[in-house]
Amino acid sequence: MEFLNYAFMQRALLAAVLVGITAPAIGIYLVQRRQALMGDGIGHVAMTGVGLGFLLSWSPVWMATVISVLGAVLMELIRWYGRTRGDIALAMLFYGGMAGGVMFINLAPTGSNANLTSYLFGSLSTVSESDVTAICLLAAFVVLVTVGLRRQLFAVSQDEEFARVTGLPVRALNLLTAVTAAVTVTVAMRVVGLLLVSALMVVPVAAAQALTRSFAATFAVAVAIGVAVTIGGTVTSYYQDVPPGATIVLLTIAAFIALTALAAPLARRRARAAAAAGPAADPAECRIPATRNPGEEVGA
Repeated sequence: MEFLNYAFMQRALLAAVLVGITAPAIGIYLVQRRQALMGDGIGHVAMTGVGLGFLLSWSPVWMATVISVLGAVLMELIRWYGRTRGDIALAMLFYGGMAGGVMFINLAPTGSNANLTSYLFGSLSTVSESDVTAICLLAAFVVLVTVGLRRQLFAVSQDEEFARVTGLPVRALNLLTAVTAAVTVTVAMRVVGLLLVSALMVVPVAAAQALTRSFAATFAVAVAIGVAVTIGGTVTSYYQDVPPGATIVLLTIAAFIALTALAAPLARRRARAAAAAGPAADPAECRIPATRNPGEEVGA
């Protein structure tokens, strides 16, 4: 445990725990909405924010937050109004975000491709105190939204039409989900990296779904997996001198494979138990009355 004696590892572990909580917390709604790759698209857009941060000598984390939120809102508007040409518009937004990030960081007097690489794939040694402050504030927002509005967000993620009929502000909640996903990307980029954060949003949720049956249980297990793999990947990267983002994602995939393999025999056992129990008896009011013999009186 000597790694805890180093300030940069303390900052990295705190950031890792917050990423492990926030990424699956918003990812569960994206998976329900079938928008599993949304985090990847936002990560491309956030690259422009990182480049602008270096160019304007401002915090890359906060600038990436602003740009990624704007990009997420634009993505939602394209989804609503883009119709048949929406996929082309999204592609231009994603590729333009990536190209803008590379261009701006090379124009910056203190920027270089090495700076951009640490944001693309994560870097333990470069997590500063200001980064930790920003990550804590942004993570608090994500937790507040994903836990405080879990019923509303779940309803909209499951069936937008039903949610609209019940009176929920569907478009406002969709925008809030997109903004929260954008904030999560910037929370995770210092640990996992912009290009790998989407995996941490999706894979723990998929692994949890293999074991659980309810939304609450899936949420809890996914967050537990996220925290475990981010801490494990951070500590492994310290001892083995390997990239933290790649290590965390590989551990996440390994957890998915292990839990999926464990879930298969559990599912078969549940099926055999249900078959052995037999069909449940019908309620009395649903049973078919016994056939009377001809000539038998009702009151007999």
